[in-house]
Amino acid sequence: MFEGPNYPQPLDESLLDEWLEKGRLSKIPYAYLVIIWDELEASYAPVYVEQRSELQKYPRYGQAPDHQLLVAAYDLYSETRII
Repeated sequence: MFEGPNYPQPLDESLLDEWLEKGRLSKIPYAYLVIIWDELEASYAPVYVEQRSELQKYPRYGQAPDHQLLVAAYDLYSETRII
């Protein structure tokens, strides 16, 4: 997952599945999983948000010179990629 020149490195699909499950099991009613690329750590990290409008606060990978960049966002329940 996330293979190719548009992404910094691949992500294991089983890790994505773990992150989705963790978000669904949370006591906080999260609706979305945001996958962030951290330039300083050189790794992906999950961020969970409750409202779609919260996605706007993350600059997208390849579009901003920030150290934490949004690579993708998924609906936790349908598992549909929304960004």
